[in-house]
Amino acid sequence: MTVGKSMPVSARGAADDGAIGAASGSPGEAAGEIATDANHLLEVWMAQVLARFERCAERELPSAEREPARLHAAMRYAVLDGGKRIRPLLVYAAGEVTDADVTALDCAALAVEFVHAYSLIHDDLPCMDNDVLRRGKPTVHVAFDEATAMLAGDALQAEAFRVLADAPLPAASRASLMRELAHAASTAGMCGGQAIDLAAIGSTMTLAQLETMHRMKTGALLAAAVHMGALAGVEQDAAPTSADRAAARTEPRTEPDPLPALRRYADAMGLAFQIVDDVLDVAATSAQLGKTAGKDAQQNKPTYVSLLGVDAARRRAARLCGEAQAALADLGPRAQRLRQLADLIVLRSN
Repeated sequence: MTVGKSMPVSARGAADDGAIGAASGSPGEAAGEIATDANHLLEVWMAQVLARFERCAERELPSAEREPARLHAAMRYAVLDGGKRIRPLLVYAAGEVTDADVTALDCAALAVEFVHAYSLIHDDLPCMDNDVLRRGKPTVHVAFDEATAMLAGDALQAEAFRVLADAPLPAASRASLMRELAHAASTAGMCGGQAIDLAAIGSTMTLAQLETMHRMKTGALLAAAVHMGALAGVEQDAAPTSADRAAARTEPRTEPDPLPALRRYADAMGLAFQIVDDVLDVAATSAQLGKTAGKDAQQNKPTYVSLLGVDAARRRAARLCGEAQAALADLGPRAQRLRQLADLIVLRSN
C-alpha cells in the first residue's frame, strides 16, 4: 500500500501561520497569538467541513417527498440539523494525514454518521434506554412512532454501506472501508458493547470491564472514523505479488507509515470521549447536553464517575488525550487537525 505524501493546503496554512506568530513579540505574546490563530483556523476549518458534510447528507438521504415518505422523514429527522459531528470531523482530519480525496472522505463521513444516527435511534427506544430527548429535540420514536424509529435505524445502517459501495475509490479500498465500519458496529464493537451495557444495569463492574465495554460501545465507532479517513487516502492492492512484497521490504521509506500511529490515537480518543460523556452526564444540564442529563445514575449504570469520581475521571480523560497526542508526534503538520480535535473532545461541554 502507498500513502499520499503531499501536505494538504489547510495543514500548510496552519504551519505557516504558526511560524509568522513566533517571529514577533515576546515569547509569551507569540505563544498566545499562535494559540489564538490556531483556534481560529480550527473554527474556520470545522465550519467549512461541516457545511460540506451537511450538503452531502441532505443530498444522499432519501427525499421525504418519496414514498415511504414517513420513513424517509424519520431518517432525515434523525440525521439532519443536529449533533456535534465529531465522527465526520475525525474522518476529514484523518484524511489530511494520508492526503485523501475529499469526495472519498465525504462517503466515509456519511457512512460513519449514518451508523451513529441509527445507533442513537435504537438506543433511545423504550426497550433500551427509553429516552425522550436527543440533540435538543424529541427522540425519533417520540416524534414519529416506535415502529418507524426501528425501521429508520435499520434503513440508515443500509444507507451507510450503500454510500461506501458507491465511493469513488478502487474496489479494494471500498471493501476495506466497509470491513472497518462493519467491524466497528458489530458484536465485537458497538452492538456488543451495548449488549454488555444493558446487562450491566444494576450491577457492579471492575475498571477493566468498564473499559472493555466502552471501547466497544463508543470507542469502536469513533476509532473507525479515524481509520476510515486515513484508509481513504491509502492505495490498497487486493492481492500483492511476492515481488511486490519483496520490493516493499527493500525500498527505503521516506516517511513513517501513519496507520499504526493513527490507530493508537483513535483507541485513546475513543475511550476518552466516553469518559467525558460520563462526566458530563453528572456535571451538565439537559439543556447543555441536548439529551437527558443524569440518565446513567437514574438507571444505576456503572460509569467512570461511579467507579472513580468526577475528578479522577477527568484526569483519566486528560491522560488519554496526552497518549493520543503522543501517538501523533512523528506525523508532522498534517496531523494538526487531529491534535486539535483531541483537545476539543476532552474539553467539550456537551
